[in-house]
Amino acid sequence: MHVALVILHADPSRGGAERYTVDLAAALARLGHAPTLISATAGPELPGVKAVVLPASGYTRTGRYLRWLHALESHLREQTYDIVHAALPIRQCDVYHPHAGLAVEAVQHGHLKRTGWSRLGSWMGNQLNGRRQAFAFVERKLLTGPQPPLVISLSAYVQTSIRQFYPLPDDRHACLFNAVDLQRFDPQATATAGAAWRRQMGCRTEDIVALMIAQDFTRKGLSEALAAMAQVPDSRLKLMVVGKPDPSPWLLQVKSLGLTERVIFAGPTTQPAACYRGADLFVLPTKHDPCSLVVLEALAMGLPVITTTRNGAAEAMTPGRHGYVLSDPEDVTGLAVALRELCDDSVRSAMAAHCRTLRASLSYDRHVETLLEIYGRVVPQRRAA
Repeated sequence: MHVALVILHADPSRGGAERYTVDLAAALARLGHAPTLISATAGPELPGVKAVVLPASGYTRTGRYLRWLHALESHLREQTYDIVHAALPIRQCDVYHPHAGLAVEAVQHGHLKRTGWSRLGSWMGNQLNGRRQAFAFVERKLLTGPQPPLVISLSAYVQTSIRQFYPLPDDRHACLFNAVDLQRFDPQATATAGAAWRRQMGCRTEDIVALMIAQDFTRKGLSEALAAMAQVPDSRLKLMVVGKPDPSPWLLQVKSLGLTERVIFAGPTTQPAACYRGADLFVLPTKHDPCSLVVLEALAMGLPVITTTRNGAAEAMTPGRHGYVLSDPEDVTGLAVALRELCDDSVRSAMAAHCRTLRASLSYDRHVETLLEIYGRVVPQRRAA
């Protein structure tokens, strides 16, 4: 099957959608399919995967996106694919897979996923963000046109939102939970790397390392996590924050809460499996996440997770068995209670064992098999058209 996988940036270090798309291209190639990765910036070379980098020049992000869309349309007119699978809004595709949630929802309601002054700032930013507005416009045209694509939701949480915004028929919907590469994220195979990472970060054997991996510290709940840490006066508990954002805006909060010795900003990583293996639990009190891949990876690595009902990945968890799911992302007290519970070695050990039993259900092979079944629903319709 010739599959075009469309992503703006084919760089797996940029986030979950990019990493997913690159990993999917490699998986399809291993299964004997012919994937083409179409993007505006080049990614890693992958065996069996053709890379097409289209021009995206311009003075603004909006201009570069629109220029790239024009180049993409020209390419799709000249090339024939069995499936065009897009991870972002484009003008025509067979499968639309919005990893970050709907673009129109981000414009209309995105600010509601933040708190305090950041909510006002987010609202103003949405109104002034030309590329975000362009994403929403292109998405609306795509999903309200005469031949809308099949839309893949990462979770029931996301599908509910899609149905609210777009009255698509049932056969235009599919739900496909994120998945984990179990070979890459294997707690047994990464033990040495995990221990080395832990030592590198200056953690003692007796320390309890709560890990957060995020690219948007505000939306993912870092401020709430810091406030909760201050309510758990256990010197063994350390919060390890992994991600690209500049930590400067949060360092004042860390200092004011007296957490200088208990919070470590580790920067970005290209070896997340080592981070999971070196940690003892995972924290992501997110205000919105369609289906956080890092939460699923943490579960597969045997880490109890603290997250929220605003995260589609929480649908994989049984609260009290695999960790804790907060109904309110701003519930700092509830987050602190969960952290205190997981400072108990016996509680943490029992939950870790339960998390490892989830591995089979999170299998990447099962995920790809289901995706190919979804492709199978689309191909006959496309050929008939």
